[in-house]
Amino acid sequence: MGFGMGINAVLHAVDEVTYGTTPASGFKKLPFVSTTLGEERPLIEDDQLGFGREGLDPAQDVATNDGDIVVPVDIAAIGFWLKGFFGAAAVTGAGPYTHIFQSGAAALPSRSIEIGNPDVPSFSVHYGAMVNQIRIAMARSGMLNATLSLIAQGESVAGASSVAGTPTAQQGARFAHATGVIKRDGTALANIVSADLSMSNSLEKVEVIRSDGRIGGIVPGVVQVSLRITARFDSLALLTAATDGTPINLDEVGWANGANSLKFALPRVYLPRVKRPISGPGGVMAEFNCQASGAGGHKITAKLINSIASY
Repeated sequence: MGFGMGINAVLHAVDEVTYGTTPASGFKKLPFVSTTLGEERPLIEDDQLGFGREGLDPAQDVATNDGDIVVPVDIAAIGFWLKGFFGAAAVTGAGPYTHIFQSGAAALPSRSIEIGNPDVPSFSVHYGAMVNQIRIAMARSGMLNATLSLIAQGESVAGASSVAGTPTAQQGARFAHATGVIKRDGTALANIVSADLSMSNSLEKVEVIRSDGRIGGIVPGVVQVSLRITARFDSLALLTAATDGTPINLDEVGWANGANSLKFALPRVYLPRVKRPISGPGGVMAEFNCQASGAGGHKITAKLINSIASY
């Protein structure tokens, strides 16, 4: 038996046919950067009187399994997580394939996600897991990652062997921050310093009375999409749209890697009117916390082009 090492940790995942039931096969081995998934059951202090100052045994409260997984934004595995957030994609092409994911699906897939430490060994499965949020930060340089916030029904008791069998590895080259672009009506926005894309399914837990203390399921709520843009103040283009209250079309927010690409489209985005503070002799920055609207269509669409036939 050895010490658990993050560098040797593994993540295996599979779509569930029935919510909360782990399939016997079909697992994929996926890359990840970090994870905070794990079931918790806090203790409730006993409130009985009449047995002295020392108190009696505490009781267990309900089980929760909420957490984040940080994953690389790559050309292959990211499609598995996009399916988790958007639902199944419409696929065209014969290699490369174009996957179109659209927000607002009535039903979303649940997954069983196994996290393993082979050094110990220790493997446990987080079942009934659904993707609530995806957050991607755009910058000039650095590693391009996505933070996924998930809600799971529960976690199996850790065992010494994996339940994933022989998983299929799904990993590819990463997209790079340096290839990122934000376009308005087909024209790249100039002098963008950074941007943060945030998408949420507003998942709601079905909190019912159960003998195991776990939730009964998860239902999707209103899709929320926001984009925070920090730009050098060099023109009135964005300020005018913010002042007028006119939505803009951000038809391309994404990255490319050769023939592969990941592009988000937000056809109806509102910008708030913002301050332009001057804090010194350097450049003046303007920060816009934009909100996407679904009036007349989908709030956000993702287009992934790669060599994977389907997810």
